[in-house]
Amino acid sequence: MTTYPHLLSPLDLGHVVLPNRVIMGSMHTNLEETKDWNRVAEFYATRARGGVALMVTGGMAPNAEGAVFPGAAGLFTEQDIANHRVVTDRVHAEGGRIAMQILHAGRYAYGPNCVAPSAIKSPISPFVPKELDEEGIEKQIGDFVTAALRAREAGYDGVEIMGSEGYFINQFLALRTNKRTDRWGGAYENRMRLPVEIVRRTREALGRDFIIIYRISLLDLVPEGQSWDEVMRLARAIEEAGATMLNTGIGWHEARVPTIATSVPRAAFAWVTKKLKGKVDIPVVTSNRINMPEVAEAVLAEGCADLVSMARPFLADPDFVLKAAEGRAEEIAPCIACNQACLDHTFQGKISTCLVNPRACHETEIVLRPAAKPKSVAVVGAGPAGMAAAIALAERGHRVTLFEKADQIGGQLNLARRIPGKEEFNALVDWFSTMLGRRGVELRLNTEAGAELLAPFDEVIVATGVVPRDPGIPGQDRPNVLSYVDVLTGAEVGERVAIIGAGGIGFDVAEFLTHEGESPTLNLQEWLREWGVTDPEIAPGGLTQPHPPRPARQVTLLQRKAEKLGRRLGKTTGWIHRASLQARGVRMIGGVNYELIDEAGLHVSFGPERKDPQVIEADTIVLCAGQKSLRALEPAIAAMGKPVHVIGGADVAAELDAKRAIDQGTRLAMTI
Repeated sequence: MTTYPHLLSPLDLGHVVLPNRVIMGSMHTNLEETKDWNRVAEFYATRARGGVALMVTGGMAPNAEGAVFPGAAGLFTEQDIANHRVVTDRVHAEGGRIAMQILHAGRYAYGPNCVAPSAIKSPISPFVPKELDEEGIEKQIGDFVTAALRAREAGYDGVEIMGSEGYFINQFLALRTNKRTDRWGGAYENRMRLPVEIVRRTREALGRDFIIIYRISLLDLVPEGQSWDEVMRLARAIEEAGATMLNTGIGWHEARVPTIATSVPRAAFAWVTKKLKGKVDIPVVTSNRINMPEVAEAVLAEGCADLVSMARPFLADPDFVLKAAEGRAEEIAPCIACNQACLDHTFQGKISTCLVNPRACHETEIVLRPAAKPKSVAVVGAGPAGMAAAIALAERGHRVTLFEKADQIGGQLNLARRIPGKEEFNALVDWFSTMLGRRGVELRLNTEAGAELLAPFDEVIVATGVVPRDPGIPGQDRPNVLSYVDVLTGAEVGERVAIIGAGGIGFDVAEFLTHEGESPTLNLQEWLREWGVTDPEIAPGGLTQPHPPRPARQVTLLQRKAEKLGRRLGKTTGWIHRASLQARGVRMIGGVNYELIDEAGLHVSFGPERKDPQVIEADTIVLCAGQKSLRALEPAIAAMGKPVHVIGGADVAAELDAKRAIDQGTRLAMTI
């Protein structure tokens, strides 16, 4: 009997039977824009081999004006269809199924020719959209149908019509963005006409033996969002129009509520899908922050949905379903929902990948082939860079010994996982521990490796990490001045705190010090209350007044740079960190000079002229002023004439960048 009976049970859709209840949700990776269709095909084929029942591509534009940005991928020509056929043929050869998402960005389109139901600019794009007339609306509907027909010609098994996240279709549905007074606006029966017509005409054009998923916005999470009665009316109308299944969409991109970041509780919105289940007869799919098979199984067992959609977990581990089915769930590399290498890359126009798995979207480039001549390799430092290198080297057949002077693996990850909202890092450290064992890496803890100990090895990798940088502030040797390492490992901290340095570490320490008790990430009801999310039957769009918890301390966060604090944090998550700290009353000050620390507190001034001196009264002052590399071992190894490689923080001490460290360790392992 399987450990996951609901997750791994088949689902009969009439013309096709899905082998399990797992959908790989849509992710725009920017791979299609490379025009390297072998690379695109290998990305999806790898996940088809991993056992997922149905994959959904990143959003493909139905027309030029609907593209997320000028030149974004779509199926506009015969050559486009032929290119996509390369992908679908490869997926089918691996026994997989794949649907193409049709995404019209509407006013979110990053181009001057964007269109929308009303000429209302979005807060996240610079262009005011053109308000469509009747003829223009008919053209958009026709283009959706044409895109679906082209998808079928290209070999896709279905399409997903993107009706959520605040994109074009969603913009017609909500009064926030639809101010029309004709038959496409006003009463809800008019506002929902567009998606119903798109689904109805698509089904008429394609017949019954083609999957049509409709991505429905169950919680808009913006003012003037849809009421629950309206959402239910739409769901039933979409079912009647011919949809095969309904997929859950949560929140618009402009919503001020996080929906997929690591601080969001696991399966945080499955309860919303459960409200839909039973109200329609077609299968419903739940999504958002479902990242492990036991989480997915519980959601299905509780009757929240018929299927689960997981997107980023298939970046972290393409073999997610296969490992779950084979009883190897502990080997599944966990998605930690950090957004650093996936969504942050997407919105910067870079190729998406994964902090945990740098091979994601680089399947044709990062290939760990068996070593032609296995070597004995020493890796010094069991932080993310060292562990990634050790595992990849061992996978290739090298004999690897991993030295760590501490009594546990993890390095700086052990600090990160102490931060409320970053509990997913626990699963990442556990996974590293599992894989070091599975790959046969010899782990030697409590061992400081010197040149003599490393002499017998063929090659040495130095991954010794970082130590906090000394900012050189007069008075910093006072007993009430602590490093971030001191604070995160249990040092006593006073009621009033000044944090020197507002990079990622400074923000994390502020988060740590303003929390007390259980992390809201581990308590769904507290998290919903903190961010102001409620039952959509109570309030349209599911929004209510936020109630952040009372801060545990008074915190002032300072930085030298005269710019907005948190400006350099993650593109898609920085706003969450800022909002969270602001809600807890954290004072944020930029452009300061640190003059001295004395019994009164932290003395600062401003600007090159060192004007406006003042004292930040504080019981405790925490130094988060950067790091410096620990690489003293390198010259000693090099002096022995032995190949030595320096990676991770030991190479570049830039914040606590696990993404770069794991990527660097993995890529180095290819070359030895």
